[in-house]
Amino acid sequence: MPAHLRSALTGVQLSIPLVGGRLALGTWQGVYLFEHRARPHRREVVLHLLGE
Repeated sequence: MPAHLRSALTGVQLSIPLVGGRLALGTWQGVYLFEHRARPHRREVVLHLLGE
């Protein structure tokens, strides 16, 4: 149950537009990865790039 609640609150995917080959983030925006485990765990980050 706690894992489902964390997933619902923190989100599991993110879409960020690219402008000129760079992430289109605002001045105070950033991308953070939070790990909800007591011990280190192997993670995989997957990037799907769509465009022309």
